[in-house]
Amino acid sequence: MNLFDLSGKVAVITGATRGLGQAMVIGLAEAGADIALIQRTETEKTTKEMIERLGRRCEIFVCDLADMEHVKTVMNQVDECFGHVDILVNNGGIQRRSPAVQFSEEDWDEVFAVNLKSVFFLCQQAGQRMITQGGGKIINIASLLSFQGGVTVPAYAAAKGGVAQLTKALANEWAGHGINVNAIAPGYMDTDMNRELLHDKTRSRQILERIPAGRWGTPEDLKGAVVFLASRASDYVNGHVLVVDGGWLGR
Repeated sequence: MNLFDLSGKVAVITGATRGLGQAMVIGLAEAGADIALIQRTETEKTTKEMIERLGRRCEIFVCDLADMEHVKTVMNQVDECFGHVDILVNNGGIQRRSPAVQFSEEDWDEVFAVNLKSVFFLCQQAGQRMITQGGGKIINIASLLSFQGGVTVPAYAAAKGGVAQLTKALANEWAGHGINVNAIAPGYMDTDMNRELLHDKTRSRQILERIPAGRWGTPEDLKGAVVFLASRASDYVNGHVLVVDGGWLGR
């Protein structure tokens, strides 16, 4: 089990105040990592308190993922506080739903800024540090819509497709530096982002009928995947998009 031990590691994560991000970061802390939370405000401290109850160090760094000046400098603050960055999990994201013929330029730009552009620049900032220190782990959160088109979510689908391809591109450049860049593609998860789908009885039933596991996923279903990709157990895994979907894509 030492392969999965993250003791002494510093993990940076976005979008961890609730849902998938919160479950993943708790999994990392349970495996021994100290945590740097990148979030929009400092007022939401539930996740920080949960991590500290596990006996791990946790600090909050305020950053608006739609503001690239914030994104490009937040790692400097993490450096000053922790001294190094070993793991980066890019989980922060937003959703905008509208038929494609009505989808606004403002919504398109906002979704791309948060879901793809910020991912690249955070990877860039972490990558620079990891190259210098001789290795690290980067985990981007993709989606089933990295493979499928979805309905009324053109910007989200395009951005998540970009996340998958960015993951592969960075893995090609950085594998030789001891940096593993991979992604997790969650399936249909019981989270606030999918509340609209869950409340649509027809669509929810159709989705459930296609999932071989017979249930929607839960945030806790991602704990094992993120710990694996953050640990020495995945040292020869590069550019992979790990699907955690109850069998949806294989149906």
